[in-house]
Amino acid sequence: MSTQKFSVLSKHTAWGYPLFVILSLLTVLLTVAVGSVTIPLQDTAAIILNEGFHIQTGVYESMHANIVMEIRLPRTLLAFLVGGALAIAGASFQGFLKNPLADPYTLGVSSGSALGAVTVLYLGLSLPLLGSFTLPVISIIAGFITLLLVLFFARLIQKSLSTQTIILTGIIFSSFLGSLISLLIALTGDELRQIVHWLMGSVAMRGWDHVLLMIPFFIVGSFILFANARELNTFVFGEETARTLGVNTERRKYWILGGASLLTGSAVAVAGTIGFVGLVIPHLVRLLVGPDHRHLLPLSILAGGSFLALTDMVARTIIAPTELPIGVITAMIGAPIFGVLLYKQRRKE
Repeated sequence: MSTQKFSVLSKHTAWGYPLFVILSLLTVLLTVAVGSVTIPLQDTAAIILNEGFHIQTGVYESMHANIVMEIRLPRTLLAFLVGGALAIAGASFQGFLKNPLADPYTLGVSSGSALGAVTVLYLGLSLPLLGSFTLPVISIIAGFITLLLVLFFARLIQKSLSTQTIILTGIIFSSFLGSLISLLIALTGDELRQIVHWLMGSVAMRGWDHVLLMIPFFIVGSFILFANARELNTFVFGEETARTLGVNTERRKYWILGGASLLTGSAVAVAGTIGFVGLVIPHLVRLLVGPDHRHLLPLSILAGGSFLALTDMVARTIIAPTELPIGVITAMIGAPIFGVLLYKQRRKE
């Protein structure tokens, strides 16, 4: 019965792919064009096609080409990757944990990554061979260590690793790690402003190096979750149902949690903590195309990426030349939207 339900829903998602792709491309073009120096959309498109793909389509100013290729395009692509990573991770956590309030921060992975990054900022670490990439690398490693600790502690409590136990364990670790972050902030001096700004999330001053750092983690994490999309569909109906359908729930749990945590850790590593993307975007996409994770996951990437790219554009232009942390904008937009969604859902019950 569940298979039939998902197959029926999937027939109505064919329109979603071309629409979401077109909207995503237009979003990237718009966010690259708009800024302190506004560049015409046709010139922006010509610059990207010529400089990026060597397709000569028009004439443009060299100054505009430098702005697009060296500043705005890498920043927009990084915001898109981060938003897509958080959205697909949120969709996976919500399906796996059967909890609409689940998001990439549920298991404490983001708190672990944030603690690793704050520690690097507090101590001023710069490891040999890593240089400026010390912060993102340490942040990703810290996120994975946190996931392993959460799973280890959850298994000590309950060997079957039920979703309820994982959620409670994640909350415990998030609270503890959050207190350690607060402690470091309280102890810091001149680094306080830098740490607080990073914790609020930003893709400012990020270049192609950060995009290239994010891409491998994004591809691997997304591939893992895509490969487990059918299993996520069965998890929605409970672990017992999944087992009766032949799913190795123990193994799939590790794969799903690992893939989502890899995406979350890498996103936090390069952009700081950005809330509500992984919580709200999967809800909105689910309302449009249904709950089938085979379609929900890829479309969440496009929607989450477009949302964060637009949010970043707002953050850097709304009170220019001052730039707001992107996490502040996502919270201001995401919280009311999620409140409305939650209200409507509860009214239907």
